[in-house]
Amino acid sequence: MTNQNKILLKQTLFKKLKQLFTYSIFNFKINYSRINPKNYNWKKVKNFLKMFIIVMTAVFMVLLTIDIIKTDFFSNDEEDEKFVSDISDRIIAHLDENYFTAEDTIDTINNCNVTGIILHGELTTYISPDSLDENSNLLYDQSASKDIVYYINEAEKDDSIKAIILEIDSYGGSAVAAEEISNALENAKKPTVAFIRNGGVSVGYWSATGADKIFASKNSDVGSIGVTMSYIDYAGQNQKEGLTYNQLSSGKFKDMGDPDKALSAEETKLLMRDVNIIYQNFIKAVAENRNLDIKKVESLADGSSILGQMALENGLIDQIGEMPEVKEYLKEKIGEEVEVCW
Repeated sequence: MTNQNKILLKQTLFKKLKQLFTYSIFNFKINYSRINPKNYNWKKVKNFLKMFIIVMTAVFMVLLTIDIIKTDFFSNDEEDEKFVSDISDRIIAHLDENYFTAEDTIDTINNCNVTGIILHGELTTYISPDSLDENSNLLYDQSASKDIVYYINEAEKDDSIKAIILEIDSYGGSAVAAEEISNALENAKKPTVAFIRNGGVSVGYWSATGADKIFASKNSDVGSIGVTMSYIDYAGQNQKEGLTYNQLSSGKFKDMGDPDKALSAEETKLLMRDVNIIYQNFIKAVAENRNLDIKKVESLADGSSILGQMALENGLIDQIGEMPEVKEYLKEKIGEEVEVCW
């Protein structure tokens, strides 16, 4: 095939392809002039490539930084930890200075209008160091009246807080701690709600009685108005094992209640005296705080707990409900939507 025939064939094929792609079935035509590099807008192409390179570089740097932090920064070496800490402080300072204001921080902190306080587990007056592990975490469920009363008082002083919720899931503890919490709730000027979850019994219930309103599930354990000081006596076991208890005390009642010795009749009488005093104080507190006849409370004060519906029928709680019902009640009391900070 001669060169002239080859050129002619190419022109014919090109013409046929052009006719094919401009045929109406495709509903479009190619503007062949734009294919010519001489007609390109090279300025726009350069800007696009520049932006593309910047974006890809930024993505690469972020991925690289994350990889470095994960592999190198998180070490036990004090120098590396100090370096990471310095970087973190500078980043936070930069964000605070350029992106956040004091008003933003205040708004973030004060975005709630109700304080939620937790009373879970055994109730004590304070948290003993013996109750904490090496990282200062509680070894078991425990709440302290010292902390709860503090949070109640802080909520009272905070103008942005309109009400207080005490969430209770407790089956006992210190009578003094319960009295402190009950009094703090009763003295609060803002609306207070006690919300009993699984159980609010014994001093858990005593604490709740200081609130303006008590909510509980129909399946919650409520009440158990009574007092116990019962404990295990190892004196008989010690005797069988040949152990002798040597009493060395300056007063005959000084080691009363020691589990390694049996209680005398006189000691039992003294302890029961205190049990009955606390018992009467418990009954009186429930009657006064719940506006119940003291005879009515005495009839319920056999130490047993009752379920939520029966507690409602006997005046120990005010309403069957859970957190949605608590919020709805408080919404009506404070006149605005409820946002709880725990």
